[in-house]
Amino acid sequence: MTITTIGLDLAKSVFQAHGIDESGVTVLVKKLRRKQMLPFFSKLPPCLIAVEACGAALY
Repeated sequence: MTITTIGLDLAKSVFQAHGIDESGVTVLVKKLRRKQMLPFFSKLPPCLIAVEACGAALY
């Protein structure tokens, strides 16, 4: 499993991450709390991260 792109939905305290491989197949669906973000991403190899936020995510 090689994750090439992660879509990250930002929110106030719970984030949703979706990862795809080079062929576009979903290989990761994970719910993360704020304090889990840094440990999770520090263990991944470099990849493209696309960020989406709703209007209340920046509250």
